[in-house]
Amino acid sequence: MIDNYEEVIQRISSEGKPQFTAKVEKVIYEWAAKYNGLIVKSDRDTFYLFINEKDLRTAKADKLTILDDIKKIDINIIDGIQATLSIAISDDGENNIEKAASARAVIDIALGRGGDQGIIKLDGKYEFFGGRTQEVEKRTKVKSRMVSQALTQLIRESENVLIMGHSNSDMDAIGSSMGIYRLAKTLGKDTKIVNETIGPGISQFIEMADKDEEYHGVFINNNEGLELVNPGTLLVIVDTNKKGYVNSPAILEKVQRIVVIDHHRRSTDYIEDAVLTFHEVYASSAAELVTEILEYSQTPLTLKPMEIEALYAGIMLDTKNFTFKTGVRTFEAAAFLRRQGVDIIRVKKWFQNDLETYQIISNIVSRAEIMNENIAISTFEGDNKDTNILIAKAADELLTINGINCSFVLGEIDDKVYISGRSIGDINVQLILEKMGGGGHITLAGAQVTGMTIEEAKQELINRINEYFFEIEN
Repeated sequence: MIDNYEEVIQRISSEGKPQFTAKVEKVIYEWAAKYNGLIVKSDRDTFYLFINEKDLRTAKADKLTILDDIKKIDINIIDGIQATLSIAISDDGENNIEKAASARAVIDIALGRGGDQGIIKLDGKYEFFGGRTQEVEKRTKVKSRMVSQALTQLIRESENVLIMGHSNSDMDAIGSSMGIYRLAKTLGKDTKIVNETIGPGISQFIEMADKDEEYHGVFINNNEGLELVNPGTLLVIVDTNKKGYVNSPAILEKVQRIVVIDHHRRSTDYIEDAVLTFHEVYASSAAELVTEILEYSQTPLTLKPMEIEALYAGIMLDTKNFTFKTGVRTFEAAAFLRRQGVDIIRVKKWFQNDLETYQIISNIVSRAEIMNENIAISTFEGDNKDTNILIAKAADELLTINGINCSFVLGEIDDKVYISGRSIGDINVQLILEKMGGGGHITLAGAQVTGMTIEEAKQELINRINEYFFEIEN
């Protein structure tokens, strides 16, 4: 599929459109012919490839060069946008109909990871190629309006609503949950937020919310949430699309109707049986997407101060104070929340570190080792229940050092090693940590490793970094 066909076509002059289409198709047909493949065009931006497995292995060895060939096409657009492809190849199925269905499912993964990549599924195993281009921000909000209407209808048809983020929730997950909570409550539904995360900022926020009569008893644990599940329950998952990363996999498995709202690149174990999915990797945060849903809701909404501040905090957290993955629509969402009366100073105070936390982060930064002249790697071996938050903040802090383009910090909680990766965009930390079972975005990613000590995980990380650069060079 041509990832950004609509975006490109809208910016090309009328006489240039046929030339663009011809150039793209020439590259696709010539590449397929090189490997004895047959191309069938099924739509203006979609093609089917039929290829023998032995020829596919040759194309794999060549690293699917078509991904780079497409980007070399001169589109002659002022803002320098490139045409990119997503490729999905699968042998999963007894016949060609089943294999085509499997390939369509795999293309959803490629698109959900930002496009500009190829995924080959052979013998049940996935191989990834490309994926080094930043996501292109979509300029139309039509989808947000449609999702808002569809979600409203699903809530109306439900008996009760449960909202759940990822395990070790952050303010993006909590803020997104609060936004959906207000929509569901406005529609008159019994609504609860399932969360068991206790950490600085999060615990303070939940304690503050529980003291407010409006939210007393709204936050419940996994067991309480499981007891509320019935055939009429609607489960809204925010800030993750991975089955294993949700707060309670048991609730996910038991609920029949699921909605997913997320901005992370799609993994191979994504939640595929959702009745509604709002998955946009260009977005800065799930809070940005939920804010758009609320903005375009046809149901009159009055957001409470705590909900407005939680949504704003979610955007602030994932953009690192509007620095990373911040597009035009990010500021538009923030502007909407500002018009709703968000207290920016109060939100800012939520992110302040106490002296002890600041000293720990400073110590982690001071112990960093430099790899390849611009990659900082450090570890935190202290016994702290907030290790995952400390290493994330330390990884952010390392990027403020001149000459550091990428940072990784490792820490341990309950025999599990957590890794936080950050980048200014030159190095794709998502591709590196994905090799260790993690994921995220080009500039921000994480992973959890079991069965290794911190030193062993650190060496494995170094191996994966070297592997990443070897793949780029070859």
